[in-house]
Amino acid sequence: MAKYIYQEENWTDFKWDEKKINVLFGEVRNLQGKISGQMNSLGFSSKKEATLKTLTLDVVKSSEIEGEQLNYQQVRSSIARRLGMDISGLVSSDRNVEGVVEMMLDATRNYEKPLTNERLFGWHSALFPTGYSGLYKIEVARYRSGEMQVVSGAMGKEKIHYEAVSPKNLEREMQNFIDWLNNEKRLDPVLKAAIAHFWFIIIHPFDDGNGRIARAITDMLLTRAENSSDRFYSMSSQILLDKKHYYAILQKVQHSSGDITKWIVWFLACLKNALLETENSMKKVLEKAKFWTIHEFTSLNERQRLMLNKVLDGFVGKLKSSKWAKITKCSRDTALRDMKDLIEKGILQQDESGGRSTNYELKRF
Repeated sequence: MAKYIYQEENWTDFKWDEKKINVLFGEVRNLQGKISGQMNSLGFSSKKEATLKTLTLDVVKSSEIEGEQLNYQQVRSSIARRLGMDISGLVSSDRNVEGVVEMMLDATRNYEKPLTNERLFGWHSALFPTGYSGLYKIEVARYRSGEMQVVSGAMGKEKIHYEAVSPKNLEREMQNFIDWLNNEKRLDPVLKAAIAHFWFIIIHPFDDGNGRIARAITDMLLTRAENSSDRFYSMSSQILLDKKHYYAILQKVQHSSGDITKWIVWFLACLKNALLETENSMKKVLEKAKFWTIHEFTSLNERQRLMLNKVLDGFVGKLKSSKWAKITKCSRDTALRDMKDLIEKGILQQDESGGRSTNYELKRF
């Protein structure tokens, strides 16, 4: 057997065991449809907010997988500006944040566009605007001209995890990949996303940024699978949680002779977990949307709206008049009047757990 999968003849004629993936695949497709339906039942602003939150998480977590910590507020602000969203607390963003955001939005907003060398080079250039990765100068917006090894460990004690495709074969390999991605119409886009992720990682065409670009391609194909640029789950967040297995399974399957069943099973399980996580958090979003539909015409002041949104978003700790006063920057008396008014309107009630001070909670609606 060849040392690496790409050394096999016709190595991209991937095989997998349908029986081993069918149940998982069905569950994933079912969850996508279910959550997509819930998303479409939300109002425009709730839907936009959910998409903003998902895209922000995706950008932050995809970089975190590579050990790079991006500022959450900078990423959120950059995405909101590019989506034309009017949100409070916008901050300016670093050039590297803008670049990652640009790539992710191009992948998910322009998901129907074909993938080309130029588009990939644009993404790569956006990831490395200075031409450096950390302290090292790299080849930007072009495929690497040198050999590539994935190594770990201290200098002199390095462990080689992977030796990528030779640079002399890169153009041919990437052309095969791009042609397949743009022209293969029979495969379900979810399966296509799994295969594309693995295929791109195996080629490893760039000096750096291969993981982030592979995940952007994955997001592009998953967006195609839903035929909507509204994002409601983050694959990168889930990969980060299972990072150890992510690398372990890639390492295992890179030595296979073309059977990638284990990789597809891992990918679908990861995607299913990302969807389940979203289903859980969607319950809060749907409850919030339902609450504001019920109270669309209820007369409320700004302090009450602010605090009710905080409670609906999962307020931590007990709701007391002292906390209300502190957060809304009003007197304790005003806070009590606000809360009493909400009790009269059937929105709040006193917490029955008792104790020395009075606590309040949202009445079931």
